[in-house]
Amino acid sequence: MTVQRIYPGWGMLVAFGFALGIGMYFTFAAVQGDYGIFRRAEIISDAVKLKQELNALEREVARMENATRRMSDEFLDLDLLDQQARDVLGYIGNSEIVVR
Repeated sequence: MTVQRIYPGWGMLVAFGFALGIGMYFTFAAVQGDYGIFRRAEIISDAVKLKQELNALEREVARMENATRRMSDEFLDLDLLDQQARDVLGYIGNSEIVVR
């Protein structure tokens, strides 16, 4: 008769190793994955930078809208018109001297 020995410790060790591997995989995915903690921190940082850029662009648009309104037919700012004529067209005043 052959006596078969059963090692119940090996099955428990394999199950523990499997559970440990699965746990490590999910922990790694929670930290480093596409939806992990580090990616969330990057997204928050990008959102802050984009909000600052949006605020700067909104200020620039407001400045440009103000300059456009000041050059419109309803409201003409003569100082702005004079500045634009000098900058864009190269005009100079009668009492000015140009040094090159």
